[in-house]
Amino acid sequence: MAELAEDFNALEPKDRLQLLLELSDDLPALPARYLDRSEKLEQVHECQTPLFLAVEVDDDRLVRLFFQAPPEAPTTRGFAGILHAGLDGQPPEAVLDVPDDAPWRFGLSEAVSPLRMRGMLAMLARIKRQVREHASGADAV
Repeated sequence: MAELAEDFNALEPKDRLQLLLELSDDLPALPARYLDRSEKLEQVHECQTPLFLAVEVDDDRLVRLFFQAPPEAPTTRGFAGILHAGLDGQPPEAVLDVPDDAPWRFGLSEAVSPLRMRGMLAMLARIKRQVREHASGADAV
């Protein structure tokens, strides 16, 4: 995730938004096992547009992230894309070691509102909480 933050910070602010939009386009579709199973997804109420996520830890002990966000919300999808690109496939310990303020390290606060940044912070907090729940054997939301 730090490497991705470096990529963002190497760009001018308008180019950071372009990279955010590219990550929005790259966000994988929700797998079939989550379609029509909204009770298996957790809504991130702090996001300005509806965003839902689920966290799994697979048999290889790697974190898998799944997001559902409307295509007409590219900023929110882009934030999810950053988290997916940076955290999906990482071991739980690596995800838990990500600083809580990591979303501020992408230089996006110059281009998006603090309310939108709050949504990304909330996504990261929920991901880390669900990873902790999986690690402790408790069921995630």
